Amino acid sequence: MQTHLADFIKDTAAGQEANDILRKCTHCGFCLANCPTYRLLGDELDSPRGRIYQIKQVLEGEPATQSIQLHLDRCLTCRACETTCPSGVEYGRLADLGREIVEQQVPRSSAQGGLRWALRTVLPRPQLFGALLSLGRLSRPLVPAVLRKKIRPRRAAQPWPQQPRHERFVLMLEGCVQPALEPPINPQTARLLDGLGIGVERTPAVGCCGAIDQHLGAPDKAKTRIQHNIDQWWPQVEAGAEAIVVNASGCGAQVKDYAHLLADDPDYAHKAQRISALAVDPIELLERYAERLVPAADAPRRIAFQTPCTLQHAQQLNGRVDALLAKIGFELTPVPDSHICCGSAGTYSVLQPKLADQLREQKLSNLATGSPELIATANIGCLTHLDETASVPVRHWLELIEAA
Repeated sequence: MQTHLADFIKDTAAGQEANDILRKCTHCGFCLANCPTYRLLGDELDSPRGRIYQIKQVLEGEPATQSIQLHLDRCLTCRACETTCPSGVEYGRLADLGREIVEQQVPRSSAQGGLRWALRTVLPRPQLFGALLSLGRLSRPLVPAVLRKKIRPRRAAQPWPQQPRHERFVLMLEGCVQPALEPPINPQTARLLDGLGIGVERTPAVGCCGAIDQHLGAPDKAKTRIQHNIDQWWPQVEAGAEAIVVNASGCGAQVKDYAHLLADDPDYAHKAQRISALAVDPIELLERYAERLVPAADAPRRIAFQTPCTLQHAQQLNGRVDALLAKIGFELTPVPDSHICCGSAGTYSVLQPKLADQLREQKLSNLATGSPELIATANIGCLTHLDETASVPVRHWLELIEAA
């Protein structure tokens, strides 16, 4: 694709990256069939190819419009288009840049702006989010409908392993909303690793991974959060941490991208590379211990695994959790169209509830194909979104296994 970027962007690092991405796109259309919003709406402007063209227009100097903003807002950033693209177009990076520029040029209504500000203010703060979630449980009828359905019954937290117990240790990103929405997941991850002889060194001052700001058009704030996390992790990294375990695949994709996001930061580029290299999804650690893992005593054996977009398209780990679960004794039921997004996509299910609900309905129908007793997944957003209307329990896959 030929490009003629405008003066405001062409000589910047972002502009050079965008130019390289745009020039890879041949407008072949292979991405269309894998795009959830194009499949639902049938509108070329709501496809990767159409959005790339709209971003190109803005980068070449044409004024951004509310229409362009709408079509970019509708994108889930699921990156299924990247998996199918024969030219290797890094659409997700281009989409983030497009959103950032359009956000600067097109004012939002007070309602839209207020909601996005609230999400960026509340979700990255675990204590504030936890307090508001508790309040929402007490005053559920008064909560706006789009948020009311996301208020989950409280699950009891499980104990963490006693520390320290092992010479080998890893760090863990505990996340923003996961500790409040699903308290058992992080302690279970730590207990599982403890049973394999690996300790988890907690770093409570580590905050949001930055993905919320990154995908809502606020990359500078995202970078501030990333720098903070690197600072908090660095002493333990220097002390010999073997890995940084991220059991929410959406956050894992973001942490693995730290090296790219801070590549031009002279103070943090080297450290960011190290952090990205250490970041792992739990499957990358656990699959080597398959012979020491067994199903939990109370776990159903017939399950469907919903592979989050961030696990299969962003982290390129598709099929590996399924394979491990099958190897240790679970029966995995078939899931048609497993590459299509469930509609959660971070804040998408709040900002685009109608489309998100349609995608969830399709996903749950596909997950039910083999009549599973339980749906397992690897991302807190997918888990909570699916569990709102699922007919069987939805759990993180780590809750289903234990060390023998």
